[in-house]
Amino acid sequence: MKELELKYGCNPNQKPSSIFVNDGRDLPVEVLSGRPGYINFMDALNGWQLVRELKEATGLPSATSFKHVSPAGAACGLPLTDVLRKIYFVPEDEELSPLAAAYARARGADRMSSFGDFISLSDVCDAATARLIKREVSDGVIAPGYTDEALEILRSKKNGNYNVIAMDPDYEPEPIEHKDVFGITFEQGHNDLKIGKELLSNIVTARKDLPEEAARDLIISLITLKYTQSNSVCYAKDGQAIGIGAGQQSRVHCVRLAGSKADNWYLRQCPKVLSLPFRSDIKRADRDNAIDVYIGEESDDVLRDGSWQLVFTERPEPFTAAEKRAWLDTMSGVSLGSDAFFPFSDNIERARKSGVAYVAEPGGSVRDDAVIACCDRYDMVMAFTGIRLFHH
Repeated sequence: MKELELKYGCNPNQKPSSIFVNDGRDLPVEVLSGRPGYINFMDALNGWQLVRELKEATGLPSATSFKHVSPAGAACGLPLTDVLRKIYFVPEDEELSPLAAAYARARGADRMSSFGDFISLSDVCDAATARLIKREVSDGVIAPGYTDEALEILRSKKNGNYNVIAMDPDYEPEPIEHKDVFGITFEQGHNDLKIGKELLSNIVTARKDLPEEAARDLIISLITLKYTQSNSVCYAKDGQAIGIGAGQQSRVHCVRLAGSKADNWYLRQCPKVLSLPFRSDIKRADRDNAIDVYIGEESDDVLRDGSWQLVFTERPEPFTAAEKRAWLDTMSGVSLGSDAFFPFSDNIERARKSGVAYVAEPGGSVRDDAVIACCDRYDMVMAFTGIRLFHH
């Protein structure tokens, strides 16, 4: 197929809308179910590039959860702990393939942002992954293929209207890409930069030891940033992104936004949150919303009389600021990547409050010395990658 007509563009008034390959080749995608739209394909194709590169860099099946052309989560297929299973709503006895574990992690890191996501998978979608996808609110999935059982499961979602896309894993784009803005065509080389451990060799801090797990997490962070709307930073730990800050004009606002998401990910693992007495009839999305409010600054919205009864079987005790800070102080070994240099040390000051111990950024700021000195103050390891990862 040379061209695929879409329902409409970014908004319903933007018609006509379609996708095609500029050089006249057949499209590398096949729609197996549903009718994907313009934004669906933007998410799908950015997400596909991300998971393909994660798989290449780590050797592990990978998944990402995209919303509005930025990832809400990205992860490799490492096993889930009992605690992660609980906060990601995966039953203890449910068998997960590595690909299913990757999606559970990608979806679970920021469940609020992942609501209604578009999923990208690096490997052929199996039944275990399809079963996870079926029970979440999602717009669609792209993968290099699907087992018969997985396709049957996914085609039953949304009364047969769930978007399922097969991607040609051998497709490569032309080296020059184009984009139209206001009738004017922009041209640039495709960003084919390879991200691997060699980018982490220039360690500029006094502390030099970079464990294999931290290097892996920094690589996950950097590959995620390559497909995240700039400015952007990404916190990562244990093989997955745990906080992504996208599209902020100020870098420190990226660090704060992503840090708050990383904090939420960790606060959800606190025993006090794990033991919240939810009603048995509460839906997943309502539980996610209630947890987010409970651990946030406006907890009274879910704890006041008339509100808690809608969610809980009994009124939970408030999660005090002191209790939250004490729990967050136990978070450690977090990796932080940035798509451009940190211009001020305030970024590092904020990052340390979320357990960051390892940092990767391009370097090149006139205040590099101050940023390095701040990392040294907190015994962090920082590598200058020498590469910028802006994405627009």
